[in-house]
Amino acid sequence: FHFDKSIGFLRSNGNCRNMYLYRKSVVIYDLTFYFANKYLNKKDRTVDQMIQAARSGKQNFVEGMADGVTSFEMQIKLLNVGKSSLLELKEDYEDYLRTRNLNLWTEKFPRYAKMVEYCKVHNDLVDYQGYFEKWNDEEIANVALTLIHQTDRMLQSFLLSLEKQFIEQGGIREAMYKARMAGGTKK
Repeated sequence: FHFDKSIGFLRSNGNCRNMYLYRKSVVIYDLTFYFANKYLNKKDRTVDQMIQAARSGKQNFVEGMADGVTSFEMQIKLLNVGKSSLLELKEDYEDYLRTRNLNLWTEKFPRYAKMVEYCKVHNDLVDYQGYFEKWNDEEIANVALTLIHQTDRMLQSFLLSLEKQFIEQGGIREAMYKARMAGGTKK
């Protein structure tokens, strides 16, 4: 993301739907929707909270990227809200595993490395949908946790790159001033 000189002072934002962050957030949302409706009691508030946290992670990413055209500040705030929502969702999955005496997979767990690698290279919903019905609650929770961890790391790296861009390029006010001083938009 950078200021696009051909259009003046607005930053280009690309297509967030092609970004791994967005694509993984779609998987997290759909996986959580399936999980919450299948394994949680419909009367439990956690159903709605988990689904809303997954949705917030995805939607705030989309909104943050759109707002980034004119505002680093809003983009960073919204991306961080999405990041926080995913971390809240992580807690819900961990609570689910702990309260039901299920395994939280770590490096010592036999299937852990394969799961991490699968999640690392598979970013699209189509890669996971066929497993929804095959996986049990422990498997889904651990896959979701892995996707959340990976997305969180990507989001953190992305936020740091935005910080660097802001320091190097300034915000929209600086870009607007430079565009005005240069005589406006080039055509």
